[in-house]
Amino acid sequence: AGKAFVADADVTGNKDLIKQLVGYLPDNFGVYPTLRVWEYLDFFAAAYRVPRKQRPERIERCLAIANATEFRDKLMGALSRGMKQRVGIAKTLVHDPQVLILDEPAAVLDPRARVAMRGLLRDLANLGKAVLVSSHILPELADVCDTVGILNAGKLVAAGPVQEILRNVRQTRLVDVHVLGNPDEARAAMKDAPGEWEPVAEGGADSAANGQLRYQVQADEAQLAAALQLLMARGVQVLSFSEVPADLEDVFMSLTK
Repeated sequence: AGKAFVADADVTGNKDLIKQLVGYLPDNFGVYPTLRVWEYLDFFAAAYRVPRKQRPERIERCLAIANATEFRDKLMGALSRGMKQRVGIAKTLVHDPQVLILDEPAAVLDPRARVAMRGLLRDLANLGKAVLVSSHILPELADVCDTVGILNAGKLVAAGPVQEILRNVRQTRLVDVHVLGNPDEARAAMKDAPGEWEPVAEGGADSAANGQLRYQVQADEAQLAAALQLLMARGVQVLSFSEVPADLEDVFMSLTK
């Protein structure tokens, strides 16, 4: 029950309007292997009723946005998966939709292609498009998305700005302290640090022997700075002192237990 709207249009109303407003790229999309890339895009432009005279310029623009201009005259069947994904983005843009829905756009891409895809998604957002991405590659989403929603068993269990979700789920901070030499002096100093500092057994005895300590902390920025100053005042040689950032995998595991 309820209603859904896209760009203020009821999705149960004018279906032709919704199709013009939304561009959808599924995880696996069909290609016509004997068509050249520009022919493939022209086919979809015609299906979306883009006027014939406007199609060449529209195709060139979409290829440029998707960083796929070099593939213009290649056969669709000769493209790698990463190349096809970029052409798929161009196809999704060909009717100039306001909303893009992309299902696992980077799921099977190699690392270099994933980096390029992240940049492309940000470019699309900068063009004023609303970009909705469905993905299981959670760490990469934090680098791309402004807002996230987490689904579990068909229910939305969390939604909001990325940093807000990260803060709300992890109530305490994790801080790594790496010192030179014997860490006993650092441990003794941290007992007097402002805030609450609870040692975490991370990496076992080997990490501690190498001067690597991890704490679960309830402290604000001023207290973190004071703790570092305390270590230095006690003569501890600090190699690094840093907070371990939460990531979306931590959030997902916490919310879907």
